[in-house]
Amino acid sequence: QVQLVESGGGLVQAGGSLRLSCVASGTIFSINGMGWYRQAPGKQRELVAGVTRGGSTNYADSVKGRFAISRDNAKNTVVLQMNSLKPDDTDVYYCNAEVTSHYNGGRVYRAYWGQGTQVTVSS
Repeated sequence: QVQLVESGGGLVQAGGSLRLSCVASGTIFSINGMGWYRQAPGKQRELVAGVTRGGSTNYADSVKGRFAISRDNAKNTVVLQMNSLKPDDTDVYYCNAEVTSHYNGGRVYRAYWGQGTQVTVSS
């Protein structure tokens, strides 16, 4: 079993910064891609930023130049540094990881999600 635990959400004024962290734990063999998504009520979950195991990153156009994603493969963690926050960034943010885990003497590959953390940016 694999769990993703997020931390770091909260309330911040426009122009401020927040740092989201996500730690994966459990019977992990390896983690491929990791990323952060966000979702507003009634809308589809959208990719905010992703990072491969090798460190290649990609960002939604709306956050380029303001957000930075990084990961520590040894600690199975991914961090999203969010700067110059805007009210439009208000959402629930979810961590995602593509995990190969040990299971019944073999391995299984699937994506896991964190429980979500609320980010609220006031104007």
